[in-house]
Amino acid sequence: QVQLVESGGGLVQVGGSLRLSCEVSGGSFWRYAVGWFRQAPGKEREFVAAVSWSGSSTSYADSVKGRFTISRDDSKHTTYLQMNSLKPEETAVYYCAARETREPRGLPAEYDYWGQGTQVTVSS
Repeated sequence: QVQLVESGGGLVQVGGSLRLSCEVSGGSFWRYAVGWFRQAPGKEREFVAAVSWSGSSTSYADSVKGRFTISRDDSKHTTYLQMNSLKPEETAVYYCAARETREPRGLPAEYDYWGQGTQVTVSS
């Protein structure tokens, strides 16, 4: 059974940084593309970033390009999301997701496995 566990969320001031982690267990991590999504209260879950199974290809939402960086460490079965210059409107629960596929995916329906989420709150 594949399990994803996010960590690293918390409270940060506007302009601050956080690094989220997503550890994957129970499967062949090197075969998974991994994505990050976020969901604010009353809003739909939206794509943030994704990385291919090799780590050579990444994809970002336009709103986070240049500020967020996704990466993976296969030796640790972990994907990271480095978030810089955070804004209040980015307050949300952040989820990681995985799918056994080569390329990064941008839609929630394209992922098979999900974590429980980690709260990120950006205060102004």
